[in-house]
Amino acid sequence: MKLAIAFVSMLLVVLLGLPSMAATAQHYDELKFAPLPEIKLPKYERFVMDNGIIVYLLEDRELPLIGGTALIRTGDRFESADKIGLAGLTGTVMRTGGTTKHSPDELNQLLEQRAASVETGISTTSGSASFSALSEDLPTVFELFSEVLKTPVFDAQQLELAKTQARGGIARRNDDPEGIADREFQKLLYGDASPYARTVEYATIDNISREDLIGFYQKYFHPNNMILGIVGDFNSAQMRSLIQKNLGNWKANPKLVKPTLPAVSQAKTGGVFVVNQPQLTQSYVQIGHLGGKLDSPDYAALDVLSGVLNGFGGRLFNSVRSRQGLAYTVYGVWSPNYDYPGTFLAGGQTRSDATVPFIKAIGEEIESLKAKLVTPAELAYAKETKLNSFVFNFEDPAQTLSRLMRYEYYGYPADFIFRYQRGVEATTAADVQRVAKTYLKPENLVTLVVGNTTAIQPPLDGLNTQVTPIDVTIPGAKPVVMK
Repeated sequence: MKLAIAFVSMLLVVLLGLPSMAATAQHYDELKFAPLPEIKLPKYERFVMDNGIIVYLLEDRELPLIGGTALIRTGDRFESADKIGLAGLTGTVMRTGGTTKHSPDELNQLLEQRAASVETGISTTSGSASFSALSEDLPTVFELFSEVLKTPVFDAQQLELAKTQARGGIARRNDDPEGIADREFQKLLYGDASPYARTVEYATIDNISREDLIGFYQKYFHPNNMILGIVGDFNSAQMRSLIQKNLGNWKANPKLVKPTLPAVSQAKTGGVFVVNQPQLTQSYVQIGHLGGKLDSPDYAALDVLSGVLNGFGGRLFNSVRSRQGLAYTVYGVWSPNYDYPGTFLAGGQTRSDATVPFIKAIGEEIESLKAKLVTPAELAYAKETKLNSFVFNFEDPAQTLSRLMRYEYYGYPADFIFRYQRGVEATTAADVQRVAKTYLKPENLVTLVVGNTTAIQPPLDGLNTQVTPIDVTIPGAKPVVMK
C-alpha cells in the first residue's frame, strides 16, 4: 500500500510540473551547450624494426578484436603508360593468388573458418595490406597476413580472373553519368596522360603479364618501405614478439630509392566542355581548377571558405538551390591532397533547361566571396560546423591510428590535425576573403557538363565561350550487334 501511495504521489508531481516545463521550452536555436571537451590522442607506441618497418601499436581492450594495416610506399601513379592497371592488378592478385605456403583456396578457407580477413590493394598514392581477427586467432591470422606480404605467388589463373573483372569495369564505365563527369573532369584538369587522370583501357590490360605483377611487387614491397599499424585487444610486448617472429626475418632492400612524384600542371585553363548523353533529363555539372595541398599555411582558412560555400547552410544551397530553385544538388569545396595538388570543385545536378543559369549562379557566388567579406553569421556557421565535427576524427582508436600512419607516410607532423583545429578557430572574415582572392581563380575555371545537349536551353554557347565536345567512346570496345 505504501508503495502505491508513493507511486501516485510521484506521478502527481510529474503531471503538475508539465505546464511549467512547457512554458520554459526553448526554440532549438536558443539552446545552449557546454563547450566541446578537449580531444587528446590515446596512448600509443611507435618503434622501428631492424629491417626498417615502422610500427605503431595502440591497445584497445573494449572488444576481443584486433586489426592491422600496412602502408607501402607505392601507387598506380608509378606504373608505365602502356600498362595502366598494373598496380591495381598487383594489389588484387597479391591476395587472391595465394602464397608459397597456401593456395588461394586454402588461404580463403583458413580465414573463413576464423571469421577473419586479409585484404590487399594499391591506390593512386599508396599500397596497403590489412587484417582483422578475433584476439584468440591472432597468431594464425597474423602469420597468414605476413605470408601475403612476403611471399605472394600471383597465381596466373587468378590474374586472368582479375583482368576479366577489369575489362567488365571498362565496359560499364559509361553507364553512370556522374562517373563520366568525375572521370572526364580529372582529365581536363590534370591532362588525360597524367597519372592522376588516365584510365585503364582494354589495350593496357591486355599488355600486362604475371611477370609484370611480380616485377611491380619486387620494386616496392620491402620492409624498409612500409609502415605497420595494429590496434585492438593485445599486449604490446607480446605483439612485438609476434611481429618480430613473422616479419623480423624479412630482409630490407639497401638499394631502395624513393620514387619521384609525377609533375602536375593544369591541362585546360578555362572553357566549357560537354559530354552529350541524349538519354538524360538532367545535367551533371562540374566547375573548377587545380587547388593545393594540405600542408598549405592557408588550409584552415580555405576549409572555412568551403564551409561558407558548402552544405545545407552554405551559400550555394541557400541561394542556388533554395532561393533560385536551380539545382537538385549543389556543392563547392576546396579539396587538397597530401602530396600533390588537389582541386577547387563546384557543381551539382540540375534540370536540362536550368543548366546555363545554374553555371552562372555558381560563378556569381564565387565572385562574391572575392568581392566582399562573409557575414558574421556565415563565418560563425562555417567555423562551428568544422569545429563541432572535429570530434568525429577520433570516433575510434583505429581511426586515430590510421591518421597517425598517414601523417608519417606523407611527411606530416603527428599533431597536424590539432594545428588545423587551431587554424580554424583563428580564422576571420578577412582571412576568408584573402584566401578567396588568392586561391580562387575564375579565369582558370573549367566547366564540364554531362547532359542532353538538345534539351539544354538556353544552349551552352550562351556562356560566351567556345563549347568543346568530349567523345567518351571506349577504345577497343566491340560494337553491339542487334539480332
